[in-house]
Amino acid sequence: MEKTRVQKQHNLPSECTTIIIGQEQTADGSMIVSRSEDWDAMEAKNYEIFEDTENGLCEFVARDSPFRCELPGKALGYTALSPYSLHRHWGSAGFNSAGVGMSATESIFSSDEVLKYDPLVENGVAENSVFNITLPYVRTAREGIERLGMLIEEHGIAEGFGIGFVDNKEIWYLETACGHRWLACRMPKDQYFVTGNQSRFRTYDPDDKDNYLASADLIEFAEKHGLYDPSQGAFDFHKAYARDVELDTTYNYPRVWGLQRLFSPDIKNDVTKNTFPVFARAAHKITLTELRTAFRFHYDNTEHDPYLHSNPKEPYRPVSIFRTTQTHLLQVRPELPQAIGCINYVAMGMADLGVFLPLYQGITSYPEAYTKGTGESSADSAYWKFRKVMVLGMTNYNKYAPVIKEAYAKFEAETDQRQREMEEEYLRIYKTQPLHAQDLLQAFSDRILNSALSLADRLQERLFTLMTQDIQQEYLFHGA
Repeated sequence: MEKTRVQKQHNLPSECTTIIIGQEQTADGSMIVSRSEDWDAMEAKNYEIFEDTENGLCEFVARDSPFRCELPGKALGYTALSPYSLHRHWGSAGFNSAGVGMSATESIFSSDEVLKYDPLVENGVAENSVFNITLPYVRTAREGIERLGMLIEEHGIAEGFGIGFVDNKEIWYLETACGHRWLACRMPKDQYFVTGNQSRFRTYDPDDKDNYLASADLIEFAEKHGLYDPSQGAFDFHKAYARDVELDTTYNYPRVWGLQRLFSPDIKNDVTKNTFPVFARAAHKITLTELRTAFRFHYDNTEHDPYLHSNPKEPYRPVSIFRTTQTHLLQVRPELPQAIGCINYVAMGMADLGVFLPLYQGITSYPEAYTKGTGESSADSAYWKFRKVMVLGMTNYNKYAPVIKEAYAKFEAETDQRQREMEEEYLRIYKTQPLHAQDLLQAFSDRILNSALSLADRLQERLFTLMTQDIQQEYLFHGA
């Protein structure tokens, strides 16, 4: 995400980084759609779980924009990561009860020229609503694209965005083109995709329905208005529809450059030019640990590292920034039962000083602390427990960040191992003892999420101890 929110109470821009990894590019054969939501550190996230219903809301009425639309009464259950002030709004990321995962949204921008011919619609679909009006009503990733495309064409969009969908067979990603037009591509299984606040798609073949879905007149519209000249070569979606301005060269290009360099060091990209491949192959299959590291990326230990050099004016925008509200990794492992095969790994707040925790699709509740938190710090909110650790760490990043990182790295590694052990037991019993398997999964989730809160509490005390020692040393006034 990257534009000013339509919410009146917030003035900060909302920005994101997205990483999608095809099944043959992951170390464990899973499919992953992941994104950081960079917005406002004061906006606590509340975890939500909704059940399947035959009598759901018949109309969506946005509380922070003029958008509204009709909804089917029958809705699938789903999980969401909502801002505390917008229950059932801005769900951000989660799975529905059919096993479809959705990440919404990556803010992107149409060119000024195309918006002259198909402008944004003030009361159209906005980032605040797209998740909650789509995910509960689709049973496959492709259906997600088709429903979202229909909504865009019917209502128009209030702002540009990119959306990822994943199910147990494939991944799809959609980018808006202008007020009522869009393009979606199926993710190649043997490649990965990274983007930061900029439309990335290039190629579109309207005859290849297996790999592309789009507005019916996408190419014809561009040609009609002088945005595409067939005599100059093949249609290029980015050239025809996307914004590409000086701001992008420092705010967006470096993230794509840095992440592709991380995964594919042999690719010789020029950070100053938007010639990055849309899809790329990694040097080796990507592990979950490496993906977490990617979302913690801030040009570590280079001249562009803003935390190492205490430089908040660094022109290269890092992947991991302080005002991130959450980072999610939607992982689907098709060979496993849906309850454990679909996992949303979420780190509240800044990923670089945060901890990723597994949220299994099959759980039915979260510890209460994860469901509360407001715009003011409170002791009973998981969001604020994790945020306090980050605040303390940022007061002296070079001294305190290693303390946090070491503790969280150890916790994540231990959790990975405990997950493997729990899943082995789940698979042993789930067919013959389904209720026991459900209890096992829920108890594991509660234990891990509560343990993470305890760790955050201990880290707070450790950091306060170190800070007390530092301040005493600085203001010692000893000389008797």
